[in-house]
Amino acid sequence: MIQELRSQFPILQRYVHGGKPLVYLDNAATTQKPQSVIDAISNFYTTSNANAHRGGHALGAEATALYEGARSTVAEFLHAQHDSIVFTRGATESLNLLAVSIERTYGARLAGKSIVVSEMEHHANIVPWQLLCERTGADLRVIRVTDDGSLDMEHALEHIDESCAVVSIVHMSNVLGTINDVQTVCARAKELGAIAIVDGSQYVVHHDVNVAEIGCDAYVFSGHKLYAPFGIGVLCGRYEFLAELEPYQTGGAMIDRVSFEKTTYGEPPVRFEAGTPNIEGAIGLGAAIKWLSGLDRDAIRTKEHSLAKNLVEGLESDSRVRILGKRHALNGIVSLVVDGIHAHDLGVLMDEQGVAVRTGHHCAMPLMQRFGVGSTLRASLAAYSSREDVDAFLHAFSKSCRMLG
Repeated sequence: MIQELRSQFPILQRYVHGGKPLVYLDNAATTQKPQSVIDAISNFYTTSNANAHRGGHALGAEATALYEGARSTVAEFLHAQHDSIVFTRGATESLNLLAVSIERTYGARLAGKSIVVSEMEHHANIVPWQLLCERTGADLRVIRVTDDGSLDMEHALEHIDESCAVVSIVHMSNVLGTINDVQTVCARAKELGAIAIVDGSQYVVHHDVNVAEIGCDAYVFSGHKLYAPFGIGVLCGRYEFLAELEPYQTGGAMIDRVSFEKTTYGEPPVRFEAGTPNIEGAIGLGAAIKWLSGLDRDAIRTKEHSLAKNLVEGLESDSRVRILGKRHALNGIVSLVVDGIHAHDLGVLMDEQGVAVRTGHHCAMPLMQRFGVGSTLRASLAAYSSREDVDAFLHAFSKSCRMLG
């Protein structure tokens, strides 16, 4: 099964550094793309290239049908309604859109309120809210992460109180692999009248998502982590919530009527999709979701869990290794430090052996500070990861540690 699946990814067949087979374990940063996604984009440019929602000709109608078809595919994937899906450039733009539109809509009412995030957030789910607090006089509150890498739920429920205006929480940590109880967090927020937002960029790759069951106002993710192209993402918003928000950007496509006296805006989702959309990105995302949905996702999750277990057990033989939030690493994201060795040096040597991993702070500096480290080496799994990948990682890791002392 795994070899047939891997054969669908052209890049996994290549060699690097003078003939070494590529071992790709940087999937939390971005996944590789199956041939079906590549073909979907190529076919659009070959047969149907035109602007969506414009032009009274056959190509324009085809482009519109493909673009809106991708929206329907995303909606089905998230168990949401068609008009709740807003296409963006990625989770980062989705979160910035929300922060700006919330400010424009609620403005001065945010003064003296609080906005709640956690210590394990990606910078994209911290900085927009920091800026919103600076502009409005709101207070940024941070939910603690425990020593074992879990979200401190008692602390979370204390922070989400009557002063809370917005809660924005990650579903699955891009550093620790921690899966948070976002349903409880969102329920608490909604009980107190706060806006509940979930960053699902990592979670949606590995698990099924039902936004209605989660109970959030908005769920965001990036396509390029979900076997889709760069530059496409999703903001899935509760329609009534989106309908209240002022637009993030203005221009063509998002308007109802324009005059020099007054402009009125379209309804969601077009209200938040100003200008020419990323049609090829949406088509690629739709193709990626169809590809992923055609797999046995339960079997893939079981395999990823087993591979992560093999990886962690292999690393535990070296007493110098510290895995951050080790109990959560079995979810497929393993971040580690080695006493006396810098993560970047390890990553360079492993790359020379054909093993691609990520080193650095992973856009999560506050979490690095929480655990007292400057950077980690991170290995992250995907549907196409194999036992051979894990064995190659462990061999290259051990060899690199020996070389670095």
